[in-house]
Amino acid sequence: MRFRLLRRRLTISAPRMAVRSALPWPFRWLVIAIVFGFCASIGLWAFEFGKDIAGLDRGSKEEIVRLRAQISDLQGELDKAKDERDKAQSIANTAGTLVTVEKASEEKVLQQIKQLEADNRSLKDDLGFFEKLIPSSGVDGVAIRGLQADLQGDATLKWQVLVIQASKNAAEFNGRLELTLTGTLSGKPWNVMLPQQAVKVRQYGRLEGVFEIPAQVLVRGVSARILEGTAVRATQAIKL
Repeated sequence: MRFRLLRRRLTISAPRMAVRSALPWPFRWLVIAIVFGFCASIGLWAFEFGKDIAGLDRGSKEEIVRLRAQISDLQGELDKAKDERDKAQSIANTAGTLVTVEKASEEKVLQQIKQLEADNRSLKDDLGFFEKLIPSSGVDGVAIRGLQADLQGDATLKWQVLVIQASKNAAEFNGRLELTLTGTLSGKPWNVMLPQQAVKVRQYGRLEGVFEIPAQVLVRGVSARILEGTAVRATQAIKL
């Protein structure tokens, strides 16, 4: 009996019934979304307002501004340091170039000094050699005015012979130069005659050459003779 009364109340046969219009589901979800969005906006506004009241956002902005200023200052110092580095590098490169040029100039000057010293020695030798060209009084015909021999190391002998004719209008002399070296070989007497050289002089002439000394030979003296045919016209000898 009770069940029937309850069913009667919940069904269309109930004594009291209200009729309402139902909204579509999309409109319902849209209304719900609008309500949630409005609530979220209010919450975000409350959060931002709370940060402004607490001063948190203001401090962060000031910190950002300060950091940006520091970054700008550091960038300026970095650019300045780069400029100074570039200037220092340029100065170093210039100094390196100057040092290189100075070294090259110094080497060139040293070479010139060595060349001048060599030329000076050569001029001294020539001066001493040509001083002997001055004719001696009372000397007629061809004569040996200078015989020089220099040992260069232990294996080379450089020799020079100056032949002159004292007469101003002398006829050309044609002869031969005979050069003989004397010394010792392993303690025993030793001598050698160099190949004869042709001599043609009107006033003066200089003959020179180099002789390779054999091993264990000590040269003690050099003698020179001027020959005309089989006749000896001049002789000179020196000791070393």
